[in-house]
Amino acid sequence: MRVLVTGVTGQVGGALSHRLNRCASVFGTDRNQLDLARPSEIAPVLDRVRPDLIVNAAAYTAVDRAEEEKDLAYVVNAEAPEAIAQWAAAHAVPLVHFSTDYVFDGSGSRPWREDDRPNPLSVYGASKLAGEKAIRAAGCPHLIIRTQWVYAANGKNFLQTMARLASERKELRVVDDQFGAPTSAQLIADVVAQLLAPGSNTLAERFASAGGLLNVTASGETTWHGFTVAIVEGLKARGVKLAVEDIWPITTAEYPTKAARPMNSRLDLTLLVGRFGLITQKWEDALATELDELAAEIVAIQSSG
Repeated sequence: MRVLVTGVTGQVGGALSHRLNRCASVFGTDRNQLDLARPSEIAPVLDRVRPDLIVNAAAYTAVDRAEEEKDLAYVVNAEAPEAIAQWAAAHAVPLVHFSTDYVFDGSGSRPWREDDRPNPLSVYGASKLAGEKAIRAAGCPHLIIRTQWVYAANGKNFLQTMARLASERKELRVVDDQFGAPTSAQLIADVVAQLLAPGSNTLAERFASAGGLLNVTASGETTWHGFTVAIVEGLKARGVKLAVEDIWPITTAEYPTKAARPMNSRLDLTLLVGRFGLITQKWEDALATELDELAAEIVAIQSSG
């Protein structure tokens, strides 16, 4: 099977490319090869590659900047997925696409189900929701995966940022009233690989059985403050020298941002478990794997310095 993966320089795209390489012929693309900011150029690339499956892991993810770059956010997150989906529909090629908890407004405390009504608070969330709708309207076999709080041992993400700040500052102040599940890119890649594994039914049938929409996150929940504490304690336990001494919990109101964030980002995993029999790692266990890799790199640098 020939799989085209977009955004291979990103966290999810990179992890997926490596993971799917074990069972398929992967054609990975970055912005130079397939620029989602130029939707009109997408179909010619797909015509050349002729994939049997498309995995769109690329996106505009600068949540705050999107408030000022609305047009670009919509081009990348809505118009480009629409172009991919239209090509996929014309060629009967299945499409896996990634979306986000930001399509919800974060009200209440119950985990969001796939069939709950979206109500995004930000341009980023609205653009991702528009992408979901465009894919469904195109009519291709598709699976839209909603995930959240994505991080990895490499790249630009919350784990990397907190590790850096903890090495520079004695005190950190982190939001403690937004709830969700930190989800590693590797966990996402592993789940997607299992969803795509050969079985008794086709990918199109499998995707349709989930209604074309599926939540995929780590199990459990925490806050950004809880995540930070786990990162710092985990790095210290692995021999990383850090400057931070105190990590103070603060409210969302004390840390204003251009784009509003959902307070409740919990995503319900009932469909993932019930329909596909997949139980994801606890977020703490998935984090431990990433910390092993990150700590080894940092300790090596600190030792050489």
